[in-house]
Amino acid sequence: MIIILKQNINPRDKDYIQNFLENKGFAVREIVGDEETIFGAVGKISIDFREVEVLTGVSRVIPISKPYKLASRELKKENTIVHVGRVKIGGNRVAVIAGPCAVESREQIFKAAKAVRQSGAVMLRGGAFKPRTSPYSFQGMGEEGLKILKEAGESVGLPVVSEIVGTAHVDMMGEYVDVFQIGARNMQNFELLKAVGAKGMPVVLKRGLAATIEEWLMAAEYLMAHGSDNIILCERGIRTFETYTRNTLDLSAIPVIQQLSHLPIIVDPSHATGLRAKVSPMALAAIAAGADGLVVEVHPDPDNAMSDGPQSLYPEEFEKLMRDLQALSPVVGKEIEKIPASRPINVRTTDTAVTDKEKFIAFQGVRGAYSEKAIHSYFGDEVTASPKTEFRDVFESILKGDSAFGVIPIENSLAGTINENIDLLLSYPDISVVGEHKIRIVHNLIGLPGSSIDKISEVYSHPQGLAQCADFIDKHAGMKGIPFYDTAGAVAHIAEQKNAKHGAIAGEEAARVYGMEILIESIETNPRNYTKFFIITRTDRAKYENPNRAAFTFSTPDKAGALFSCLKVLADKGINMKKLESRPIHGKPWQYTFFLTVDIPENSTAFEEAVKGLLKYSEDIRVLGKYRVEN
Repeated sequence: MIIILKQNINPRDKDYIQNFLENKGFAVREIVGDEETIFGAVGKISIDFREVEVLTGVSRVIPISKPYKLASRELKKENTIVHVGRVKIGGNRVAVIAGPCAVESREQIFKAAKAVRQSGAVMLRGGAFKPRTSPYSFQGMGEEGLKILKEAGESVGLPVVSEIVGTAHVDMMGEYVDVFQIGARNMQNFELLKAVGAKGMPVVLKRGLAATIEEWLMAAEYLMAHGSDNIILCERGIRTFETYTRNTLDLSAIPVIQQLSHLPIIVDPSHATGLRAKVSPMALAAIAAGADGLVVEVHPDPDNAMSDGPQSLYPEEFEKLMRDLQALSPVVGKEIEKIPASRPINVRTTDTAVTDKEKFIAFQGVRGAYSEKAIHSYFGDEVTASPKTEFRDVFESILKGDSAFGVIPIENSLAGTINENIDLLLSYPDISVVGEHKIRIVHNLIGLPGSSIDKISEVYSHPQGLAQCADFIDKHAGMKGIPFYDTAGAVAHIAEQKNAKHGAIAGEEAARVYGMEILIESIETNPRNYTKFFIITRTDRAKYENPNRAAFTFSTPDKAGALFSCLKVLADKGINMKKLESRPIHGKPWQYTFFLTVDIPENSTAFEEAVKGLLKYSEDIRVLGKYRVEN
């Protein structure tokens, strides 16, 4: 059952409730959410819920209807994010685990580790104990293989995962691996589940060969009931009558699991298809279906692999898959998980000491805004998004030291450039661009809980939000768009008004923050709606590591061919221009400055030489920032 505690409950009352439940024979888990704290109580005994409801500090008691209790979405509404060292699985990231099916030799696993790390994997897999159908097949290197796997992972900074096949190996394997894997054949090996669960380490739990989703979740319940909260479910295909693939990959399990459980779910397209050519298409399909990550078999020499060579990707094939995933992830509102820097804050383009204040990242808007989503997508969940009223306030907050960084929108794929922020960059010479990030903008019709679309007569949103959803509004004759200063602010407004006739157009995060309900998803006229953000900080702390893009401005004299001469300098140096925009120079009527973003060639001196070359044909050159773009 779920016991929802009253806000500001007395700690003594809270302890009494927990002791009461434990004395009755329940195992109690405390779950602290954004808006409420609950106790999840599970056990073999039954109890009259009224005995709990009358306790001081209890708000209400809700029974859990599912046979799996701890794994149920009823117990925990928020998605569980599993932490494996610096890697996070779940949330809005796509985590990729890669490596060979089996550890065959030191040379093989070290080559594989280096290859998958360079391509972007965040965890190294490799089997040391191999449960094989034939007793004559390669059975793995055992503990020696685990030692080599751990060394290979440490050499490239990747945590490692390996399959456990027997209870006798639990303590020994715990010394070498960061994550246990329970294979399909052992999904219902309940003694193994109990022993691994008691270890309390993260576990990848693969779906059984012919297991139902409920049986799969009940196996997760065994692990959780015995001590492990960090369970990663892995869909790897089920056995059907089809013979053209090794198994039948059940991608429909992804949304089903996400509805039933709070646990993250990843997909293994290698074991599902059994064929190298099918791995990448099904990997992309899995991410499109909403999977939190992938397990992909990669071998430096698949043709001579001792296990599952036909389904293992060559390193270059894995590299291409990672590039494709990088392009696909923003479309579904996610980002590829990366190994963070060694510092607490994942600032990809800087190398500065981190203090408590540097956890604050400024943005314009209110909680739930798309800019806040961009902050957590870029920096991770550990930072604190600090809302500001105006864009200028973001710049001022950085200069005053109240925020370490700022995230400002610079361009929307439909609405165009946010000129105000370009002008602010020109006005603040002590602020530099140190990063660039893109997210997909998905607009939703949001209303009060229990409301419906036929009740909505007024829809509030930013003018751009209204314009981008004009077709939807036009189709509903009784619906009128009302301009508001901010999309998320519009949701906060209808939450305050508590009028069932009022709706808002904004992102799903705004609905969650203000306790509102999404009535209709994705109502934008054009789904190819993206916003590009700049990451900014003080110029004196901006440092660059292998930059591949730059933003700068220059003006030209008022004579024929001046701009052409400048652009020719860039072309002659092989510099690709990504954006060119003209802006009026304040105080100089009818004179303009040009804002550019360009790719920096691998030969980094080419950009510096181009800047020098521009001095001959232009005026007032200013480099606004050099940074690295990953997507």
